[in-house]
Formats: sequence, structure tokens, C-alpha cells
Amino acid sequence: MATRHTIPGSERQALEGAKAIGPARPDERVEVTLRLRAKTPVAHALAAGGAGDDTHPGQRKYLTREQFAASHGADAADLSSVAAFAKAHGLAVVDSDAARRSVVLSGTTRAMNDAFGVELKQYEHAAGTYRGRTGTVSVPGELAGVVEGVFGLDDRPVADPHFQRYEPVLGMRSVAAKSFTPTALARLYDFPADADGDGQCIGIIELGGGYKPADLATYFAGLGIAAPKVKAVLVDHARNHPTNANSADGEVLLDIEVCGALAPKATIAVYFAPNTTAGFLDAITTAVHDSVNKPSVISISWGSAESNWTVQGMTQYDQAFQAAAAMGVTSCVAAGDNGSADGVADGKAHVDFPASSP
Repeated sequence: MATRHTIPGSERQALEGAKAIGPARPDERVEVTLRLRAKTPVAHALAAGGAGDDTHPGQRKYLTREQFAASHGADAADLSSVAAFAKAHGLAVVDSDAARRSVVLSGTTRAMNDAFGVELKQYEHAAGTYRGRTGTVSVPGELAGVVEGVFGLDDRPVADPHFQRYEPVLGMRSVAAKSFTPTALARLYDFPADADGDGQCIGIIELGGGYKPADLATYFAGLGIAAPKVKAVLVDHARNHPTNANSADGEVLLDIEVCGALAPKATIAVYFAPNTTAGFLDAITTAVHDSVNKPSVISISWGSAESNWTVQGMTQYDQAFQAAAAMGVTSCVAAGDNGSADGVADGKAHVDFPASSP
């Protein structure tokens, strides 16, 4: 029997309260994202440019996206090795991106189980059902060190949008609700009046919901400013799917409206992706390495407690943000607004990831 290599940090537990109700359908089509090693570790790019120390941002040397891909992307030989592995296990290569160090493979549940040494099952829990796994992920010995992470086998929801709606409580007296527009807050905080975002692109990561151009036009007309250019970038078959303001639409619109009000001349690229570990990671790496829209800032308002993540997941997200820093892309992540427990019912304090990424 050929030796297999366990992916470090791939240990996975079932969601708390979830129950396995049987094996995942063997002929279900599954897509997974493999993250490969870099030609040169990403940390070297930070050290070389000063982005990893206390050097003033204006004095740091940043790599272009092309330079980063050439030095710190995946090696062509590694991409070929993964393609050969896929063929041997009846998997199709959907996408192969050296800059993102990502290869997307597609195949049946049966083929995925065999290729990655897992047993995918269907689970049900209070919030719904998901396809999942427990234990570790492995690859053939010849891919040891080549494949650093495998994402997408498990499709449980990974993050929550970090916004809260004001809900009046019956019987409680309160002062009249006071709200502020983004432009009013900008004046209070002395936001530079001439920083209008001209020539820049802001990338926003969204894991659900959507926006309607007509709603944005109405909002910006109410502020008396021109609506910014907003474009949807669809990742991993996701859609711009607006429903109602009580859904994730509230987060999507809030993000776009604040960015557009403060930087009305910037292009806003909204990266929609599935709310899974793979979808979230693919959205971030797509935005970071987007050589068409070239966002200089990436805004993320989604996350969940660190205890909900695998080590391989946090490691690859960390590396994606390191890549952004090496190219001078600022990443802003909401730290959560769900109390010190961050939604975990064990009575302990929890920090929110990816906001806690170093």
C-alpha cells in the first residue's frame, strides 16, 4: 500500500450538536481547493520589503502582483504533480492559478473520499444540514510538502456577517434613536475631505446576500453624492443574490454604502463567495491577486470564533493576508459584535477570526 501524508492541521470535528445521518451521496459532485507551497515563503517577501516590521508604510517597498507571482507563487512542477494526482483519482482540474497557489478539483464524493483519505458524511444540526468530515485529510506521499491545505470537502457555514439591527424592546423606554450617515461621521473624525478614492479600487468580501443597483442609487441620491461604480465579482459559483434587508443583504449594503460615501470616486469590487472555508479563502485570494480590478484595500465584515476553524485554514488565511501586505494591499477585518463569547456557549472568551490573524 502506498504511503500517505497527513496534511498538518487538517483535524476536523463535527459541529457541536450535529449528528451524522449517513454517508454523503457517492455520486454528488464536489469541488475542492488545494493550496500549494510557495516557491519562496511569503514571509520572505515581507522581510525584504519592510512590510513585516515597523517601517513607515510610505517607505516600504512593495511587490507588484506580477513580481509576487513570479517569486512567491506556486511552482509549475508542483501544479503538474497535482494535475497528475487528479487524473489518477478521476478528478478534473477546474482551475489552476500559480499566483493564488490554488488548484480547484472537481469529482464525485466517492472519488474525493479515495483521493484524500476521508469519509464524507451528511450531518444535521439545529441550523440545517451540511456535508462534512471528521479526522484528518491526507494525500499520496509524493505530494508531501506540496499540498499545504485542502478545502471544500466540508461545506458547513464558516462565518457570520458582523452587523446588528436595532430592534426596539417592547415596554422599555429609551431616548429617540439617533443615526449618523457615513459623511457625518467622516466630519466628526476629520476624515480627509480630499481623499475621495479617485483611481483606487476597494475590494469587499461577501459570503451571502446581494445588492440592487436601484437601492444604491436611491441611497446615494439621499446623501446628495454621485453613486460609485460597483461591480460584482463571482467566486466559486456564488451570485449577487439580494433578498431583503433582514438577511445578509444588510451587511452587503452597509459595506458598499460606507465605502462609497467616503470614497465616491473609487471603484468598488464586491467578491461574492459561498459561506464555506473554501469559498471564503478563494474570495480573499481572488481579491488579493486580482490583476484586473487591482484593489488596494480589502474589507471583510465576516468571521467566527477561532475555535470553529482548523489550523490549516487559519494558516492559509494568514498567508493570504501576508501576500496582500507584501503587495501593499491593506486588509481591514471586523472583529465581531457578538460579545466576548463570540457565539460560543462554553462560558469562555473567544476572539474572532480572521480579524485575529496576525
